[in-house]
Order: sequence, then structure tokens, then C-alpha cells
Amino acid sequence: MIGIVSYGFYVPEFRIKTEDIALQWGKNGKDVALSLGVHEKAVSSLDEDSLTMAFESSSMALSGIPVDRNRIGGVFFGSESPPYAVNPASTILAEFLGIEKQYLATDLQFACKAATGGMMMAGGLIESGRMSHVLVVASDKATAKPHDALEYTASSGSVSLLMGKEDLILEVVDMGSFSSDTPDFWRREGIRYPSHGGRFTGKPSYFHHIIQSSAALFKKNGLTPDAFAHAVFHMPNGKFPKQVGQSLGFKPGQIKTSLIVEQLGNSYTASALMGLVSVLEVAKPGELIFFASYGSGAGSDAFIFRTTQKLSERKHPFKKELKQKKYIDYPTYLRFMNIL
Repeated sequence: MIGIVSYGFYVPEFRIKTEDIALQWGKNGKDVALSLGVHEKAVSSLDEDSLTMAFESSSMALSGIPVDRNRIGGVFFGSESPPYAVNPASTILAEFLGIEKQYLATDLQFACKAATGGMMMAGGLIESGRMSHVLVVASDKATAKPHDALEYTASSGSVSLLMGKEDLILEVVDMGSFSSDTPDFWRREGIRYPSHGGRFTGKPSYFHHIIQSSAALFKKNGLTPDAFAHAVFHMPNGKFPKQVGQSLGFKPGQIKTSLIVEQLGNSYTASALMGLVSVLEVAKPGELIFFASYGSGAGSDAFIFRTTQKLSERKHPFKKELKQKKYIDYPTYLRFMNIL
């Protein structure tokens, strides 16, 4: 059995309220927040980027566990906002973490599902016996063009997962993907801000791909939504995860994403995984967790996890972390995001 040995996360302390962004453009902030289901978002500071946040989440994931860092055979770094256009972030991260040189370093792209693709590749390498452990990281300092719809949700954060096949806190029961050429979101080389297809990003993109990957995994394993204690989906806003979960047959109480996206926004590659690690704080041993990511372009990776007895030994207080925050105004936000 392959799975997750430990995990870590990092959420910047700074926040900006959706209402404050809307106010700059003459919009009703309460209406915007309500329509998106996002009330505030996490903002990284001037001296933070996807790499520094990855170091923080990875340090948490590797602390206090009986795994020699020299046994980590791979470091996979998934991001839409790497610090360099040409120069891997994975090697810098591994160097800072003190991982021995005999490892596979890979920087991954696929919009918001870059890291979950890395989880699948890591699982195959571990299952084959080529590697005993792989560190998979999702980290983004997501930005958007001022006055664009994405400005209300694009946020910052990082999640790191150490994968292996011994001493697991989460077993991977099964996993599967669904992909197609659906250009709902893109950014060309040299262009600073991403573009998107507006309403096109919903039904034919996010919903279609998650439903297809999820339904196929249910059928393959002979399971229904009733078998799961928790369900986590990619969180571009506060409404999509609830809608797609209910479309698949999950009950509102099973869908554990609303609190995260309401308070943190959409941290792109880290978004769905941020939802997953928040669930681990409250999950009990022996429970099934359904998890599905989404990446524009487009694709969805779906996973069935089973919690183990080891989880109780390696939980991290996620809700407590959410309370550690400082609000900033719009000009400060622009400065922190290097827009001004």
C-alpha cells in the first residue's frame, strides 16, 4: 500500500477582505463576497514567494518523523508561480531542506493540479520500488490583474506531502484521472497575468472533469458517496465545490471545503490540498476520504484515501493557524504582490 507518511502546510498571516477589493472598483463588497463565497484571502508578504512558502510547509512535513532525509528519492514541486522561469525550484528546495544529492528533482506544471499529478507519479515510483519516499509540494503566490474577477480569489499558500509505503497516515486506496484539451485558463510566456474564459471555466471545464474522474473511480471500486466520511474538491471559489459534490451525490455535511476557501481564497496548486489537510485535523482512523483536484487546460485527478491509526500522532492544528492573521488594505496588498 502506498500513501502519505506526513504532511505540512503554510498560510501567510496577511489577509485582505473581499469587500476592500470591491470597494476600489465601486462595487458592493457584500454582494461580491456572497456571490463568490469568499470573504477574505491570504496574501504573502514582500519577502515571500512560492519557494519560501514551500520551505515552510516542507519543514513541517519533515519534522518529528522517523524518516532519514537521505532516503527521499524525489522532490516534486508543483506551482503556477515559480520564482524563476528557467531554473528549477525543486533543487533549491531540496538543498535548503538538506536532502542528499541522489534524488530526482522535478518542477511540475498543469495549472491547479500540478501537485496531484506529482502525487500520482510519486505513487508509481514508490510502488515500483525505485524510491522509498517522495516529497510532493504545491505552492503558489497567485496573482491576478487588478479589476479582474480573479483578483477577489487568487491567494497564497503551500502544502507539502511526504509519500511512501510504510508508516502511513493516509493509504491510497485508488486514484484516476480525466483529461481533455479545454483551454479555459491560460497565460502565455512573458505575459504577467493569466486569462480565463469566464463562464466557460465552469460547466465544460471544472464540473465536467471532476464529475468524470470521480464517477469513474466510484465505478471502478464499487463505491458510492455514502461510503465516505469526507469529500474535498478543488476550491476556485466557495460555490463550485459544494455544487460539484452535490451533483456527485455527496451530502452537504460531507463536503469539507467552505470554511477554507471563505477565509483563504484560491491558492491555485495548493487549494484542493489545503482542503485535504484541513480535514486531516478532524478525521478519525479508518475513515474514507474522497479527494478530487482540478487543473485548467484541463484535467482532474481523483483519489480515494483511507486514514490509519498513525494519523492521530501526526495531526497539525489547521484551524488554529487560520486565526493567526493580520488584515491589510488594498495599497499594501498591491505592494506585497509586487503590482506597485
